Amino acid sequence: MIRFCARCLYPETKPDLGFDDRGVCSACIGFEGRKAVDWDDRKKQFTELTGRYRSKDGSNYDCIVPVSGGKDSTYQVIRLLQQGLNPLCVTATTDSLSGIGRRNLENIAKLGVDHIEVTMNPVVRRRLNKLALTEIGDISWPEHVAIFTVPVRMAVKLGVPLLVWGENSQNEYGGPAAAQENSVLNRRWLEEFGGLLGLRVTDVIGIDGIEARNLVQYSYPTDAELQSVGVTGLFLGYYFPWDGYQNALIAQGFGFETLPTMVEGSLANYENLDNYQTGIHDYFKYLKFGFGRATDIANNHIRRGRLSREDAVAMVKRRDGKFPWTYLGRPIDEILREIDMTVDEFQTVCDRFTNKRLFKIDNRNKPIRDRDGNLVPLFELQ
Repeated sequence: MIRFCARCLYPETKPDLGFDDRGVCSACIGFEGRKAVDWDDRKKQFTELTGRYRSKDGSNYDCIVPVSGGKDSTYQVIRLLQQGLNPLCVTATTDSLSGIGRRNLENIAKLGVDHIEVTMNPVVRRRLNKLALTEIGDISWPEHVAIFTVPVRMAVKLGVPLLVWGENSQNEYGGPAAAQENSVLNRRWLEEFGGLLGLRVTDVIGIDGIEARNLVQYSYPTDAELQSVGVTGLFLGYYFPWDGYQNALIAQGFGFETLPTMVEGSLANYENLDNYQTGIHDYFKYLKFGFGRATDIANNHIRRGRLSREDAVAMVKRRDGKFPWTYLGRPIDEILREIDMTVDEFQTVCDRFTNKRLFKIDNRNKPIRDRDGNLVPLFELQ
């Protein structure tokens, strides 16, 4: 049997998740701690901390903000402008950018900021997408790497030491900028937060014609370069209450566009709108761990009292883990064509990464799928 959190819907298969003697998961326990936070004091800490990094004479930017155009990065820019900061927004272009994604990215500049977008060689990018999908089961690996490397490279190049990230996934501290020691975003920090999943950038050199010169923007600056500028970062979610739904509402008030219907495999119409490949990325999380994006969103609502666990279970059973025949309305064969892969080849890769402890298999040790191509779970969410 698989153990599920008594409060939310996370299973024990989620990496780095623990349970207390009540059967409550560490993610819920961490959220409980927010009740004791003095958010007014945190806001003062943010003002004091960013004050150290402001350009004294206005000759440079106060900080760099990595932005994708999503609801969270839109919210980040709004908050920084409200604090009187002059941010430079930096984008590492999304893998397979949607129309609504492009419009939302352009909307960020309209908030009143300078914006630099760095687009990597699309031929190499497609090769990296396919390689990462087949080797580690993550089509979005190059995007997740570039989200960290491109803004940090820009910080070094322009001499802007402070980067402002969004949510702190560990929810433990304010980021390197708030540390008393070792506050620089060194390579160890990248390996902890950068989503490398055991695949280093140097590992792909020599595969499918990929050369070192093709990987400049995916390469992290040296520790010496980082030290020379003092590049550091903070997590906005440590200083301001972080809530994806709230972020979306605020972003919409400043021109952010949502969909008229829920995103496939999700419980929201306001997130993951920019990349046609995201449906594949989320599906592989389901294959590996038995839960997907709908579970993540349902849990966020449960913890904030917007959704009962009973209703969340019913909704997640309807939405989570479906085979990604379409994403943002685009058929999967068109999405896969960008990385030179057929649907049959894709399904073979899916089977290879499917956790056979979580799903039913046949006598040939292959995952069983229903007539719609969906896996059959061994354990039912309760």
